[in-house]
Amino acid sequence: MPYRKTPLANNEIYHVINRGVARNPIFIDKRDYQRFINLVNFYRFENLPMRYSHFNRLNEQEKIAFLNKINQNKNLVNIISFCLMPNHIHFLLQQLSDKGISVFMKNLQNSYARYFNIKLNRTGPLFESMFKAVRIESEEQLLHVNRYIHLNPVSSYLIEKENLAGYPWSSLSNFLGQKFLPFIKGDIILNHFKNLSYQNFVFDQLDYQRKLQDIKHLVLE
Repeated sequence: MPYRKTPLANNEIYHVINRGVARNPIFIDKRDYQRFINLVNFYRFENLPMRYSHFNRLNEQEKIAFLNKINQNKNLVNIISFCLMPNHIHFLLQQLSDKGISVFMKNLQNSYARYFNIKLNRTGPLFESMFKAVRIESEEQLLHVNRYIHLNPVSSYLIEKENLAGYPWSSLSNFLGQKFLPFIKGDIILNHFKNLSYQNFVFDQLDYQRKLQDIKHLVLE
């Protein structure tokens, strides 16, 4: 992974984005999406003693024992939210240790690329060489970026808005209380909605965000 000119700072939150080389698909079927989510859960930890491919060959009892052990390790990042799209990925990440985001993304992308290349009998890089990371500068920006991430399947015309709550490859279901992914640390967002509805906050902007998506190429400088 190329050298990043501006280091990412500990305890800061970043919108992290990467896509397939030449915008090619990085997910083909449900198994691919699930594999990636499993890797997210695995590679968030520091000082892992083995790769996921080795872990995946353990029997169930060995897997449980290993996961109980690494759950005591420090996390590289807090994963606040995410969304997986056919040819790109979005994360909202808080860096917890030096180079935490870079190490997490490197391990995650390398492991998934190995899996994907073996599956499709392909060679070469799968992701663009350097992920993008934009620092979140205010609480208002944090809320809006988190909403933008969760709305991506609709604004990109992948699904219709009435199907958004059931989109399985993002953290939205965690925020709506429909599903539990243990690695999602969404309280920093949900604490702003104790007397309000996060679902309304997201769904009230569906049509507006899709309009922005349609014209964004006209307003880029």
